[in-house]
Amino acid sequence: MRDAAINLRALPQQRDLIDQAANLLGKNRSDFMLEAACDKAQAVLLNQVFFSLDDVKFRQFTALLDAPVSPNPGLERLLAVKSPWVGA
Repeated sequence: MRDAAINLRALPQQRDLIDQAANLLGKNRSDFMLEAACDKAQAVLLNQVFFSLDDVKFRQFTALLDAPVSPNPGLERLLAVKSPWVGA
């Protein structure tokens, strides 16, 4: 059971729009809004292009980026497989 409340105010038109969409999907307003908010939150986090590092972590990060690539036989095998949509 959910135990954390999230309260927000909306215009009647916004509520009606949300209700209409939720009904089309067979969901109630809360489930619809929670799913939509979580989808958006995940997208925002996954599209994050800026992150902050202290000096030590930044040096470690750049060292990893600058290091030579280690051999990866599994990746090499995968890249050698022809795509099914490419002719023989």
